[in-house]
Amino acid sequence: MDSSGFNVSSNGGQQDNNSATNDDSAAEAKDLCPGFKDVDAFVKHGLGAVLSATKESAALPQAGDDYDFYRSFPGFREFCETQGDRLLHCMSQIMQHHGCRSHMRDQNKLTGLEERFDLVVDSNDVILERVGILLDDAAGVNRSQQPIMPAGFQPPKIVVSSWNRKGADSGRSETFRLLHAKNIVRPQLKFKEKVDNSNTPFIPNIFVKPNAIKPLSSYFTNKQIRRERPEDLDVPAALADFIHQQRTQEHVEDMFAHPYQYELDHLTIPERLLSKPEPQMYKPMAETKCSFINVLEDLVALNEKLCQVTEFAVDLEHHSYRSFLGLTCLMQISTREEDFIIDTLELRSEMYVLNEAFTDPSIVKVFHGADSDIEWLQKDLGLYVVNVFDTHQASRALNLARHSLDHLLKNICNVDSDKRYQLADWRIRPLPDEMFQYARADTHYLLYIYDCLRVDLLDFNHGQPGLLQCVWNKSKDISLKKYVKPIFTEESYLELQRKQKKSFNTQQLAAFRLLYAWRDKLARLEDESTGYVLPNHMMIKISEELPKEPQGIIACCNPVPPLVRQQVNELHLLVQQARDMPLLKAEVVAQQKGLTPIKKPEVTLFGPHDTSKVSEGDFPLYSPHELPTKQGMLFSDDDQGMEVDVRNMTGLVAQAKITLFEEAETEDDQTLTVAQQKAGRIVESFQNPFRMYLPSSDVHVNTNAKFDPSTKIYEISKRWKLQSIEQQQNELDAKRKAKEEAKESAKKLAEEKKKAKQNYQESLQNVATVRQQAAEESAKAGGKKRERVASEVGESTPKPSKKTKSVEKPQEKDPADFKPFDYNQSNLKVFAGAKSKGGTHFDPNRQSHDPKRKKNPKGQKSNVCAGNRSMSYLPEKSDRGFRHNWPKR
Repeated sequence: MDSSGFNVSSNGGQQDNNSATNDDSAAEAKDLCPGFKDVDAFVKHGLGAVLSATKESAALPQAGDDYDFYRSFPGFREFCETQGDRLLHCMSQIMQHHGCRSHMRDQNKLTGLEERFDLVVDSNDVILERVGILLDDAAGVNRSQQPIMPAGFQPPKIVVSSWNRKGADSGRSETFRLLHAKNIVRPQLKFKEKVDNSNTPFIPNIFVKPNAIKPLSSYFTNKQIRRERPEDLDVPAALADFIHQQRTQEHVEDMFAHPYQYELDHLTIPERLLSKPEPQMYKPMAETKCSFINVLEDLVALNEKLCQVTEFAVDLEHHSYRSFLGLTCLMQISTREEDFIIDTLELRSEMYVLNEAFTDPSIVKVFHGADSDIEWLQKDLGLYVVNVFDTHQASRALNLARHSLDHLLKNICNVDSDKRYQLADWRIRPLPDEMFQYARADTHYLLYIYDCLRVDLLDFNHGQPGLLQCVWNKSKDISLKKYVKPIFTEESYLELQRKQKKSFNTQQLAAFRLLYAWRDKLARLEDESTGYVLPNHMMIKISEELPKEPQGIIACCNPVPPLVRQQVNELHLLVQQARDMPLLKAEVVAQQKGLTPIKKPEVTLFGPHDTSKVSEGDFPLYSPHELPTKQGMLFSDDDQGMEVDVRNMTGLVAQAKITLFEEAETEDDQTLTVAQQKAGRIVESFQNPFRMYLPSSDVHVNTNAKFDPSTKIYEISKRWKLQSIEQQQNELDAKRKAKEEAKESAKKLAEEKKKAKQNYQESLQNVATVRQQAAEESAKAGGKKRERVASEVGESTPKPSKKTKSVEKPQEKDPADFKPFDYNQSNLKVFAGAKSKGGTHFDPNRQSHDPKRKKNPKGQKSNVCAGNRSMSYLPEKSDRGFRHNWPKR
């Protein structure tokens, strides 16, 4: 349906009205469509068809047991597939008619249904939008405004900003031409040797070694061995080589070493290259021949020309967005007389022919910024370079304001470089003329710049070749670089997290780790860069948000990468797996309060006891009450069992003396003497004598100054750190020495005690006891009883204490004068039950409730039991139930 249809229908309506009014001048009405007189008839028929189709579709078996049952019949299954293809074909034609994407059949089996549903929704939006616009136009609305077209129909806008303009001296601004091809055929599909994206180390791709002083290892020369191993055909090339190396037990150094390591180590720069040259002016580009080489015959002819010159300039154009390891798309070579542009995508497997000229030590290869070029030559083309001169290193040695090639072209050649095609896609074939001229200019002037820089290096060093020799040595070090493949490990994501300076909780870190691993695996499989699969900022956004639905993952990406849209269900499962991980207790509390985890400050303080740079894993996990201490011992023999290893303590572990949120525990002034309080006030009045050397809290110290060796702050901090390390080492040595001395003294003391104990036990073995001595005396006396001997005059017994009376101890006498005690002389009245004078023993008869009786004075106690006197009890009423009647002890 279009606007012309509406005009026809309106004309038809007017003709009906004119015929109703019998206006013969009106034209005869025409049918809108075959079989339909006007729009109303067409709409009525369409609604009926839609209604009948809806009823018939509702009568079909529903998804579930019925559909599965009918699906088991081959006839029903074939009918459904046939009708489904017809419907998809019909829908594709409608979408194609309206300019929408119509790939309804070629869809992935896993996500095909969702993609088709998205296509239908998008197409309906476009069709309804156009219908709304046409209806508004037919109704006379928005006639003065331009129709609002969908985004796919809008012309591309040219964004002009400050970064893509030429200089103000040109008088007009000119934008970059970002040449790119949307539907370019991937050059990787035409490579004879497939790109190896496996997670294995890079092995040099070389089998011939021209200009060799040391022959190439047999591992690289026997390349045909790989074809003789049919069991390894399904294994990647690098992994197959590694397996074969393990089988044959060849040296690993030969596999991963630089093939021209020996030649570069023994390279000597001739005297002519260290002397002052005469700069040879370049030819104008219009007068210089330029050849485009894309066949093997021209490449061999180019190699013969390069072997006849003494120097040539080299540059590369690289593409890294649509390839995991990157692609070298173009090589530019310039001699004094001619320029060459080589299609390295077409001649990728034959570029080794140029090794004859690139490894010739008598030919100088001039690069600008050869750090990446050397690695790209090894990775993609199998080329190695001997005798390199890097103009970038020469510019740095001269301390120029800028070290870019644009700056050298402007100052030396007075040429303004054109960088409008700097962001172009160099995979485009055929190569546009603008890009061809841009690539040619990178090496056309480089040999003249090489001559001028050599002159400047000699003049800068007063004619001495020392500075020029230094540039040659640095260039040689660059040519010794080896390409290293990105290897994925379980800790690879931590490096990216450190660079991004992001702080994640447990769930977010798990999501970041899983997404990083998924991105690396998919990028290697699809041969796409990680930035194309899922850029870093989008991956961090998903890790921080942790969406609960697949739509949330799509919302975190703007624009949505194609592979993310295809694999959104798999990404959703990874995010769900991360959300299932438990949070730490501190993280849960912070999440409930809406706080973010506290991040450690990057800037550390300088001091002898600064341990902020030490990781938490270096400290022992002790609580303040579980510090390693030496427990007290009951016997000194057990001292050897408990030892605290001070050498294993990596840091000073002590409780905090100054707290921020808790009140410090201070001693009560009442427990201190006056002198101690006065001494404390005097100590508090003292100030730190080193305060003048410490930075104040309000002074800002630059972070770069702390790590710059030329600053005073770095020198002071380094001195403090060295002194603190030396002081800690001395303290540890002193503690260790004191500990050893204490251990030795304790050991000696234990030995002395043990020896004294043994001597004492030996002396007791020959000494008779008192009973034995009494038995011997009684045997000698002939059975006589012992008599008590009166104490001599002057002998006295110690007075008993106030509380208890002590029994007199008989004085030890000579066993020869011993006489048994005569009990006939004893006074036995004390055993008769008579009352003593003092009446100090307990008598129940005397216990009465006499209020007039005085109690014992305070502080004095009666002698309840004196000596060996016995107590007798008369049968009277007992008052033991009353507490106040109990005797005092």
